[in-house]
Amino acid sequence: MGILSGNPQDEPLHYGEVFGVWGYLLAAKGMLAGYQTYSNHTGDKDLKRLIEEAMEGLKQEIHQTEELLKINGVGLPPSPPERPVADLEAIPVGARFNDPEIAASISKDIAQGLIACSQIIGQAIREDIPMMFGLFHTAKMQLGGKFLRLNKEKGWLIPPPLHLNTAEKE
Repeated sequence: MGILSGNPQDEPLHYGEVFGVWGYLLAAKGMLAGYQTYSNHTGDKDLKRLIEEAMEGLKQEIHQTEELLKINGVGLPPSPPERPVADLEAIPVGARFNDPEIAASISKDIAQGLIACSQIIGQAIREDIPMMFGLFHTAKMQLGGKFLRLNKEKGWLIPPPLHLNTAEKE
C-alpha cells in the first residue's frame, strides 16, 4: 500500500486543493448574494425560476465545500449578508438590471464555474474532491443548458459572428 492510498478523508489536503476549494467557496458565496439581487430585479417568471434553481445549487455547493474545509481545519472565507426581498416596481427603471443582462451574467458564471470545477478536479490527489466537483460540474452543465434554452427562446442570446461557408461553388 502506497502513500495516500487509504481513506481519502484521512489524507491531508495539499495547498492547491485548499486554495482551489477556498476560492471556489468565496466565489459561490458572492454569486449567491448577487443572484438574490438579480431575483429582485427580474420580471420574467421563467428566468426567476432558473435563478431560484441556481441559488439552490449554490447553497448545496457552499454547504459541502464549507464542511470539507472545516473538517480539514481550514478557515472559511467571509459570507456577504443575505439580500432582502425587494419589490421590482420599487426599483427605478434606470437602476434595474434587465432580464437579458441577468441571464447573460448567470450564463457567464456557469461557464466560469465549469472551468473552475475542471481545474480543481485536475489538480486534486484526494479522490473525494474530484468526485464532489464532478457532481458540481454535472449540475452546472445541466443548469447551463437550461439557461441556453431560455436565452434562445426569449431572443436574448447574442451569438458571436457566425461562420458561413462562402466559398464559391463550381
